[in-house]
Amino acid sequence: MQKQNYTQLIQQKAFDLGFSFVGFSKAEFLEEEAPRLEKWLKENANGKMSYMENHFDKRLDPRLLVEDTKSIISLMYNYYTDLLPENKDAPKISKYAYGKDYHFLIKDKLKELYSYIQETIGEVNGRYFVDSAPILDKAWAKKSGLGWVGKNANIITKKQGSFLFIAEMLLDIELEYNKTPIKDYCGRCTRCIDACPTGAIIRPYVVDGSKCISYFTIELKDAIPQEMKGKFEDWMFGCDICQNVCPWNRFSLQHNEPWFEPHPDLLKLTKSDWLELEQPLFQEIFRKSAVKRTKYSGLKRNIKFLYENDI
Repeated sequence: MQKQNYTQLIQQKAFDLGFSFVGFSKAEFLEEEAPRLEKWLKENANGKMSYMENHFDKRLDPRLLVEDTKSIISLMYNYYTDLLPENKDAPKISKYAYGKDYHFLIKDKLKELYSYIQETIGEVNGRYFVDSAPILDKAWAKKSGLGWVGKNANIITKKQGSFLFIAEMLLDIELEYNKTPIKDYCGRCTRCIDACPTGAIIRPYVVDGSKCISYFTIELKDAIPQEMKGKFEDWMFGCDICQNVCPWNRFSLQHNEPWFEPHPDLLKLTKSDWLELEQPLFQEIFRKSAVKRTKYSGLKRNIKFLYENDI
């Protein structure tokens, strides 16, 4: 009864903080994921993201990451918006990067949730993460019953699709766990595979990160390979193609998070404006944005790659 009460308290507080989905899993070794991760790395599908090769054992067992972990709480936060660039020929950025960097917002909410747990339940220890630890967040979200892993390797929920950030909290107390993962509702659909212009979804449920537009425009620090010329469909930072074509995203809901609202000028800029982008405007528009990860020089590189003939 105590476990059930604790689980309900945590879930309700997470909803009060704005999370759309909350699920609970028992901390254990991810037996199914081990051979998949090993094969993915052997295929060099991580490209130059060498950090993915680190902490192999910890990725598969969170108890090695945070000692005494008994429970994994998976949390999802909606970032969907139907806003688009006003000029159809302007380069595009992923919806998740429209506003301020989500890491800061979600980390603050996790901190508040963790404090609440300690105040309400008592002596509880643990840690919380949002893209900041070697943890297979999609595997845990699936295990906790929040959704299934789609053919584009994203977690998809029946109620809101896939435009959702994932975070985790690892705790040293036992909670009520989901016992029935959601089944795969992708069926025979291959829209994400068919729509990917770089062929990054090499087979259903497996994305070769080294072929993904997001990888080229964010992770890759070297020159973008010339064989990718003309394949980016005007994406200059990230890519939403496989999510935009997913039928389940017809259920996406407009977020109501002010933090994610774009700078007033972001979606008004024309293709010419982007071609002529100078550092002061970059700093102004992306002051607290995730786009700063690629830096001014990186974004300029991406724009030049898209429109070399127009410069």
